[in-house]
Amino acid sequence: MSLRSRAASAPYRRALAGRDFRVLWLGSALSLAGDGMTFVALTWLVLSRPGGTQQLGLLTVCYTLPVFFGGLLAGPVLDRFDKRHVLAADSVVRGLAMASIPVASALGGVPEPLPFAVAAVYGLFKMVPLAGFPAAIPDLVEPADRDAANALESLSFSLAGVIGPALGGVLIGAVGSELVLALDAVTYLLFALAALAVRRPLRPAPRATAGRATGWATVVLRDRFLVVTTLAFMAFNVAEGMLLVAAPWLAKTQLGGARDLGVLLSALAAGELAGAAVAGARSPRHPVRAIALAQLLASLGFLALLATPSTLGVAAGFLVIGLFSAPMTVWAQSVRMSRLPAAVRGRGFALLRTLMQATPPLGAAAVTPLLATGSLGGAAVVMAVIAACPVAALGWVNVAVTAGHASDVRSDPPDRRAPTSAGGGPVASP
Repeated sequence: MSLRSRAASAPYRRALAGRDFRVLWLGSALSLAGDGMTFVALTWLVLSRPGGTQQLGLLTVCYTLPVFFGGLLAGPVLDRFDKRHVLAADSVVRGLAMASIPVASALGGVPEPLPFAVAAVYGLFKMVPLAGFPAAIPDLVEPADRDAANALESLSFSLAGVIGPALGGVLIGAVGSELVLALDAVTYLLFALAALAVRRPLRPAPRATAGRATGWATVVLRDRFLVVTTLAFMAFNVAEGMLLVAAPWLAKTQLGGARDLGVLLSALAAGELAGAAVAGARSPRHPVRAIALAQLLASLGFLALLATPSTLGVAAGFLVIGLFSAPMTVWAQSVRMSRLPAAVRGRGFALLRTLMQATPPLGAAAVTPLLATGSLGGAAVVMAVIAACPVAALGWVNVAVTAGHASDVRSDPPDRRAPTSAGGGPVASP
């Protein structure tokens, strides 16, 4: 291995050298792969019934709508109790929900409402690991390795998005949807065991909790970086929501069908994998500026829809979107970890991620009228503009930071308890 390769991989090796982070990350990655199979299995289960096509919309609502309400509840629980126990309890509950379908099938048949109830349970608890895992990272890795740890989380999402649905589709044909859900239940059990195997307690110190618990929303809302980056990512996710509707429409009406849709989604996932890998290996000196530049470059990828009917041209745009959107996520999450006090990380991450998860459906609804009129060019421009507009606001935050508040972005608040390494020793702020 060359010196350059060793330097690039060093943050990953340091992050994974910590036993507790490694165990929790592996359990999370395995559970995410199981989740990738779940929606395919539930969808196929519903589609296999008479009138199943008309019920797909209801299944999607059950899968996504409870996420907002669950996100508001997850944060206080994560900040009050040990995150290891919360993550384990979540995995047990959702694992039992998934197991209910194969158990019911073995006992005589799956009741018609059960898949919808299972989807609702999944959505209600979805934000627990989405907020709990990043809230735990600052206690498990050194501050200098947070980018690498966040990149590993992003990589696990991207890999699960590629492997999970594909594996689920193969297994459904071989053993049926019910057994695929049983396999997902096993991955939940393994994640619960991984969370309980973490040795370090993952709860805020009593002193930090007492000082921050009552005004946590004020801590978040008064922070210019947290507010502006959240709004910027919400806008970008609106554009991505539009893209996820435009892609199948484009593949069906303008390109070569399902095969080309697979090419587009694979290009997006490949870009995310590459972007996350690079972002974790190289931490920017000016993170806000780097986030703004990455979002601007990612927004240009939406214009590649204008390359239709060239599948390769459009796929190149999807690659660009993934390549630059993944670093945005990694770098912004590292800065959020520094800015959120330990006592409010659960609520902070739950609120911010819930808000960002809420906007893709808005984009999906907004693009439908444009596609109905065949206005693909207009849709591409709208996506690019929506994704790029927040860059100006990010630049404003960066000006404020470079004007004398740089320490606000790169270090923890001074009244926050000193972070500790996975082994329990004190570490320096970044």
